[in-house]
Amino acid sequence: MQSNTINLHSNKKNILALIKSISGIRGTIGGVPGDGLTPIDILKYSAAFGQWVLQKYQNPLIVIGRDGRISGELVRNIVASTLQALGIHVIDLGLTTTPTVEMAVKMENAGGGIIITASHNPKEWNALKLLNNQGEFISNTDGEEVLKMGDNQDFQFAAITKLGTLSTNDTYREKHIQEILKHPLVDVKSITSTNFKIVVDGINSTGAVYVPYLLKSLGVENIIVLNEEVNGKFAHNPEPLPNNLLEISKVVVRENADLGIVVDPDVDRLCFINDDGSMFGEEYTLVSIADYILKNKKGNTVSNMSSTRALKDITEKHGGSYFTSAVGEVNVVQKMKEVNAIIGGEGNGGVILPELHYGRDALVGIALFLSHLAKFGKSISELRHIYPNYFMSKNKIDLDKKIDVKKIFEGIQEIYKKYPINTDDGIKIDFENEWVHLRTSNTEPIIRIYTESTSETTAENIAKKIIIDIKELMKMQ
Repeated sequence: MQSNTINLHSNKKNILALIKSISGIRGTIGGVPGDGLTPIDILKYSAAFGQWVLQKYQNPLIVIGRDGRISGELVRNIVASTLQALGIHVIDLGLTTTPTVEMAVKMENAGGGIIITASHNPKEWNALKLLNNQGEFISNTDGEEVLKMGDNQDFQFAAITKLGTLSTNDTYREKHIQEILKHPLVDVKSITSTNFKIVVDGINSTGAVYVPYLLKSLGVENIIVLNEEVNGKFAHNPEPLPNNLLEISKVVVRENADLGIVVDPDVDRLCFINDDGSMFGEEYTLVSIADYILKNKKGNTVSNMSSTRALKDITEKHGGSYFTSAVGEVNVVQKMKEVNAIIGGEGNGGVILPELHYGRDALVGIALFLSHLAKFGKSISELRHIYPNYFMSKNKIDLDKKIDVKKIFEGIQEIYKKYPINTDDGIKIDFENEWVHLRTSNTEPIIRIYTESTSETTAENIAKKIIIDIKELMKMQ
């Protein structure tokens, strides 16, 4: 049976938002400063981050890059000029991917990096993702310091004789791919001999360039690219969830392709389409790649609290230990370092391979998955069937500014107080064979609601019940 992600209806509102979190400074373009991501907000937080880099690392070099969003060039110009005005030298990778910038920061021995992308958010959004000198997302503590510096305008611009420089570097696509090809478990020979026919959804961003380039480097010649013009006018909602992937599912079947590959606009999330047009399941991206890694190398794994139990099953099958973290890439990375995990990530299709770098990387995920599939020797549908079968329901409820989420969560805890509850990251309630995780998003003004069960109906029903509970609690405010 297919792994399913079920998305229940929620009332979507067209609202301005500015969200400051461990995932960066993210907002809708336009509006009033402080409400949306305006030029003033971009300048203020770019300056704060640049000042933080200068103070923490005494290194006046920052790498930047952007995805294909409509607002990308505008934001890039503000960011680059602001950093130069602080006396910082800027290396601009141009249109690129989040993992590529992460790798470039270390390769250039830079003091930090800024990725201009709102990841899976719609075209109205953009963001500044902030990296430390290791090419990893800055910590909660460091992030709070940067935000405080920005809010207090605690930065100082350089004199005319000490302005920074701006240079461009278009070599990192090739450098990134070459590092992937060097990995001992990336089997180009097996991939080439399998003669895969693959459909790619480029979602009008840099994945339309990077993924086909990678596939050709892996020996794949038969490639069909959908939404390949990099114009930021996303052909569909860019979050790689089943209801947004109807077009590629139909094309995979029509073209008799072996599989489909879907990434988000900044190419750090990855999911696959089966040969029959069904979903492999974004939760099973990490599960399947971890299975391949663990078959060849013993070790531990990590995923966040909202991810499927299937990774725990696979890890223990191979003799390793599985650990959970709070949601957020920086939290997953921290836990991976603590337990010396050899692979980790998030159930949203994010794969982190420390041997390459500590960041979600769809490109290395593709290379490892295709190696796994080629060696498996059967269809992708048959590969999916070998894994534990859980059903997850992923939903969200929009938040108005007047809603007190703390009171909502306190009300939920009271309703379900007879069950084990974990409050490390929102609320996670464990039932006998199911769980539900409620948390506010780091990237949108919403409450995320994830439920998982061995039964599709049960997962969906738990989600519906929780949504009803939340809406009733909202009415009481």
